[in-house]
Amino acid sequence: MNDCLFCKIIAGEIPCNKVYEDDAVFAFRDINPQAPVHVLIVPKKHMANMLECDAETAAALASAVGAIARQEGVDASGFRIISNCGHDACQSVNHLHVHLLGGAQMAEKMA
Repeated sequence: MNDCLFCKIIAGEIPCNKVYEDDAVFAFRDINPQAPVHVLIVPKKHMANMLECDAETAAALASAVGAIARQEGVDASGFRIISNCGHDACQSVNHLHVHLLGGAQMAEKMA
């Protein structure tokens, strides 16, 4: 998509702090981190959110989550993954993305 922020990041038109990339997925550090480790994991193929996600993309995202958690050193201590879907969930960019948060004790309450 021409006006999609994450598509522009994936294309290299907007700089980011990339932490992972494979054929299907691109991941980079959040510019407003909510935890010591806060990585956004996005499919390279544009889709609005989980409602448009196919099984192949879901598998690629899940695989990337594990790889990035190990790479960032939060695999043993624990981490949280979140994907906001739509306006009421406060999805700020209309491109499917998963937040991986870790590196500190998370609050039990998520909302």
